[in-house]
Amino acid sequence: METLSKGQRLPLANLVPDGVLEIGVAAQGLALDVACFGLDAAGKLSDERYMTFFNQPRTPCGGVEARAGSVDDTAEFALQLARLPAGIDRLVVTASIDGGGVMSQLQAGHVRLRAGGRELARFAFAGSDFAQEKAVMLAEIYRKDGGWRCMAVGQGFNGGLDALVQHFGGEVDQAAPAAASAIQQAKINLEKRVEREAPQLVSLVKQAGVSLQKVGLLDHRAKVCLCLDISGSMGRLYKEGLVQRFAERILALGCKFDDDGEIDVFLFGKNVHHPAPMALSNCNTYVGQAIQRHPLEGDTRYGAAMQAIRAFYFPDKAGGERTRPVAAELPVYVMFVTDGGTSDQATTEKQLRWASNEPIFWQFMGIGKGRKSKSKFLAAFADSDFPFLEKLDELQGRLVDNANYFSVSSPDEHSDAELYDLLMTEYPGWLKLARSNGLLR
Repeated sequence: METLSKGQRLPLANLVPDGVLEIGVAAQGLALDVACFGLDAAGKLSDERYMTFFNQPRTPCGGVEARAGSVDDTAEFALQLARLPAGIDRLVVTASIDGGGVMSQLQAGHVRLRAGGRELARFAFAGSDFAQEKAVMLAEIYRKDGGWRCMAVGQGFNGGLDALVQHFGGEVDQAAPAAASAIQQAKINLEKRVEREAPQLVSLVKQAGVSLQKVGLLDHRAKVCLCLDISGSMGRLYKEGLVQRFAERILALGCKFDDDGEIDVFLFGKNVHHPAPMALSNCNTYVGQAIQRHPLEGDTRYGAAMQAIRAFYFPDKAGGERTRPVAAELPVYVMFVTDGGTSDQATTEKQLRWASNEPIFWQFMGIGKGRKSKSKFLAAFADSDFPFLEKLDELQGRLVDNANYFSVSSPDEHSDAELYDLLMTEYPGWLKLARSNGLLR
């Protein structure tokens, strides 16, 4: 590992020839909002979609993604430099104070580069490096002679996030804080995109908003993940388009919880697959194309899918055992869909217990003949097709109750209003538990 000083530059070609790496940021003594600006050759934010932060966590190309920090980092950006368009010449990682205070009150902090599980370089900073600044440019990844380099920056800005945005050529609404202005503009842009790219989702997005307003979550922000069973018995549901239509309903929920117009998707049977996100631009034929690339397969393994999802959002444990709470800015809402039992029950129980120490909520939906649920929308039957899912719903040994379960006879059994209300049955209560147990910042 190399220790960097302010202004020092580090070529990345030999260290990360594939351009895949992570940048972690940590700070003690102040609450900081971390962002990554993708700038053009003139050093300007020519495309606002390349400002990556907690409420806009991924660039359109997927080259930059904001993730929850690991044990040693409070925030992290996953980079795939080869995906960045030619017009993005620099990535600048910044931090601004969330609330009152100045940078001189900072106890200690660092920016570090990692790749393949190995730390490559670290730039340490502290309050003594600053005075009355409210924001700081920490590090820069930039193109040079056909390759990428990293520079430790450490330059402060008295005006905070507003000054940073203006420095990079962005416009700041003087009537509102820069972050709030960016969020509001992102919402407006997303509404226009839904109307233009996926008009069939307009009514779904509105209905999702109605259900969220009922439980006080209209302005709530979260990542949404759809996990789909691709075992052979699901064939009819895929063939008749029922899974496609259900996925569109979850994408609409994602459009209310986030403003990037996409949701993460995992497929599982014997194996686990992680295709590209389902987005407004590809949603019309998404499920059919996903099944073409990953045909239905034998076996059903909940635990393997859960491990892959946990490893994606919280890579520090790679989906393994976690015994202490880890906090993040945004929770993850997982919609887990299956039509049968699992062959890895013991693994699944371990995964759910370990995941209770992470800000992930698991909403299980079983598709079968019988129906049983705690929800007022579903009548209780004496027998259930999914006794193991019921067991997970009441599983002991968890930090918090991080799962809910209901079953349906078909994915389209409920109206849009009923479905969205059903999906919010236990999630609001889990959010309160997650905050009180240190899972959400």
